[in-house]
This record gives sequence, structure tokens and C-alpha cells, in this order.
Amino acid sequence: MPNKTTPVCSFIDGSWVEGTGALTSHMNPAAPDKAVTTYRPAGSAELAQAIEAAAAAAPAWDALGIVARGRLLAAAAVLIRERAEEIAQVMTAENGKTLAESRMEVAASADTFDYHAASARNSIGVEFPSSHPEERILTVRRPLGVVGVITPWNFPLQIPAWKIAPALLQGNTVVWKSASNTPGVSVLLMNILNDAGISAGVTNLLLAPGSIGSELVSHPLIAGVTFTGSVPVGQHIRAIVCGRGAKLQLELGGHNASIVLPDADVELAASSVVNAAMGSTGQKCTATRRIILVGDGHEAFLESVKNKVSSLVLGPGTDASVQIGPVVSRSAQDEIMSAISEAIAEGGEILAQAAMPPTAGFYVPPTVLVGPQSMTICKEEVFGPVVTVLRAATLIEAIDLANSTQFGLTAAVFTSDERSARLCVTHLDAGLVKVNAPSTGSEIHAPFGGMKDSTFAGPREQNSGATAAFFTHEKTAYLRLAPARV
Repeated sequence: MPNKTTPVCSFIDGSWVEGTGALTSHMNPAAPDKAVTTYRPAGSAELAQAIEAAAAAAPAWDALGIVARGRLLAAAAVLIRERAEEIAQVMTAENGKTLAESRMEVAASADTFDYHAASARNSIGVEFPSSHPEERILTVRRPLGVVGVITPWNFPLQIPAWKIAPALLQGNTVVWKSASNTPGVSVLLMNILNDAGISAGVTNLLLAPGSIGSELVSHPLIAGVTFTGSVPVGQHIRAIVCGRGAKLQLELGGHNASIVLPDADVELAASSVVNAAMGSTGQKCTATRRIILVGDGHEAFLESVKNKVSSLVLGPGTDASVQIGPVVSRSAQDEIMSAISEAIAEGGEILAQAAMPPTAGFYVPPTVLVGPQSMTICKEEVFGPVVTVLRAATLIEAIDLANSTQFGLTAAVFTSDERSARLCVTHLDAGLVKVNAPSTGSEIHAPFGGMKDSTFAGPREQNSGATAAFFTHEKTAYLRLAPARV
């Protein structure tokens, strides 16, 4: 848990502030009788204080300049690496993922801060030719002001890094409502930003319920909102933020398909889809939810998938031999197990399933189902280690099947034929299309975002150019010389 000098509470205007809500505890998913973090949630009064502090700090933060802000982000990256093990231990205790996964997330988050720190020296404008000989036409970027950041629990450090680092670099101040399930990780990141030298009021953290998120995005001083979470909540936020004309960035759910063609490398395809479907206990919006087999056969592929899933080891994330940890909460466990039962009632069958561990915890067995496309689980996102195998006669039919949901986040195709790969890249409704690679994973310097209900049309996350486009207003300046004085 956070070190003894860092309380688990909100951080407003440079100070740790205890909320006014009822005392709340988050339990360890691998030990449900053990509280990991206990805190008092913030309320409307604390939200108002945080927004006022961010607004007051904005002019000085803007005036500091982008190069100086980049140096502070680099300092934060150094501290993340120095405190990596503490963060990883808290992450596993709160989230349930394995320590190996937590350590990788911490390292990737430090890289994200470093990447955006280096972006401080990128070009910040473009010059266009003018028809007037004594005029220059330049684009200029200006910060939005105060940005509202709302993040989920499944990547409690990396997703905040994707959002907060570029927001700060571009001169914005931040009010961050983090996930209720991972308050300890949020506190550790906020402590790092403070220790890195970011001045009071520039970054503010609210440990608060979802209702405070609605208040945050409704506030007239919040000039931009970036949110990662479920489709229903994202649509609620969209109605509020777009209704008042603020900027909005949404990254929502996914129901991602992996298409396997007869010419695919069997071992590569099987390893990739199992890792993408079951890694992080399936609690990734980019996880593979459907495997679509094209044509006849695929017996060797299915046998490999069955063997890999059946041999997965479940248990506490702190156990080095464990590959799959628990899901984040009892309610998540109940929801996933109910979805599996519903699929079986709708004609599905279990093709493969891992064994449950002997210990208590919010465990869900990684499960491979076969059944008809009409099953509810083939249309609605189930946020856990469950994947369904479907079949299509042709690649075109497989693409249509992959596109037959409201989602459009990621997709994967496994083939040795470049023509088939290009067809998928062109016609799959997905913001990320992976060829001979898992549907999960992305590079911080490439744009990240989906299509259809998985996103909101606009600048993407991660890539420095895309994030600059979102976190700033772009102006065009026409600079014409005054007549020369004689």
C-alpha cells in the first residue's frame, strides 16, 4: 500500500485532503477478507476546490513553457522507475493482475512520460506561404485550460499516463477522477508528480464515486474531457460535454475478433489468441472476445488452444508460478460467470477451461466457448477471460461477422497471404488492425483509438501529434509587417 508518509486520500492544490464521504475499503481480489486501501471519498465540495485550484494555476503553468514542462515530465519518469516495485505491489494487491504484468505496466508508464517529455522539442506550429510579400502565416497551439481526466481500474497507471502526461506537456492543468478500485496506485502517481516539482494546483486527484465524474464533466471551467471506460458511461459523458461545447476524447469498450485463415501459422495464432483473450484475466478493452475460423479444418489450431487454456495456472498475482490472477471484484466475478452460464443456456458449449485454484478469491476460469453467433456473449462485451469460437465459410464472411457488433476497437488476422491481410486492414471496422499479432498491445508513438461505439471521432491517444491536437486549440496567425518608417 502507499508508503506511510503518503495518505490514501485526494490531492488538491498541493495538499492531501481527506474526503467527506463514508469510509470506504477496497478488498484484495486474491484475499477477499483483506482490505488493501481505505479512504473517505471526495464530494462536491472537494471537486469545486480542485477545479478552482486548477484554474488558478493554469496561467503560470502555461507561462512556464513547453520545454520546462517536458523536463518535469522526465523527472516524473525517473521517479516512477525508482518506485517501480512499490507501485507494482500496490497494483497487484488492488487490481489482482500478476506482478509480472504490473511491473510491465509500470515500466510502460515511465516510458510514456519520457516519450511526451521528449515531444517537448517537437515542432509546435507550421508556416504557410502568404500572397503578401511582408506577411507570415503561422499556426499556434494554445492549451485548453483545465482538463478533466477520468480513468479505469484495469490499467491504473498506464492509462492515466497516456492522458495526464500530454495534457500537462501542452500547458493544461488537470483534475483527475481515478477509478474507485485502485486508489492506492492513483495516490502513488500523484505523489510522484508532486515530488517531480509540478507546482500546486496543476495536478489534482479526486478519489470519488462515479457521480462526481458527472459533476466534473458538467463544470463550465472544464475545457476538455478525456475518458476511458464503458460505452454507456461514455455516451452519458458525450451528451454532457458536447452539449456545452467542450472538447472530448473517449476510448470505450471492444468486442474484438481474431480471424484465423487456413494458411495461418498454427502455433503463432494459438499463442496469440490465448494471450490476447486470457492475459490480464481478460480485463482489457483490446482483448480478443471472438475467434473466427475461416473455412474447414483448424483441428490442430483448436487442439493447441485447448491445451494452452487448460494448462493456465490461476492464483494470487504475487505467486511467481501464476499466469492468471483474479478479476477485480466479486461483482465482476458474478457478472462473468453469469455470462458463461447464459451462453451455455443459449446453445454454447465449453471447448476448454482452466482449473480453478484451491484458494479463496474472485477467480474466473479462462474459458473457450463454441456456439452460435446468436449467443448474447457474441454481441455484448464480457470483461473477463472468456472467448467464443465461431466459423465462417470465406474471408469476406469472416470480416462481416467481425464487423457485426456495435464495437470497433481492435481486430487481428492470422494468415500467410498478404492479399488476405490487406483485405482485412481495409475492411475490418477497427481502429487497430493487427496482422499475425495479438489484438492487444500498442506502441506509445502510434495513434490509439477505435471506431463506431468504441470511440468518439476526434484526435487519438498516445501519439504526440494526436495528443497535441486534442489538448490544444490551434490558431492561425497572420503576421504582416507595418510600413517601414522613413
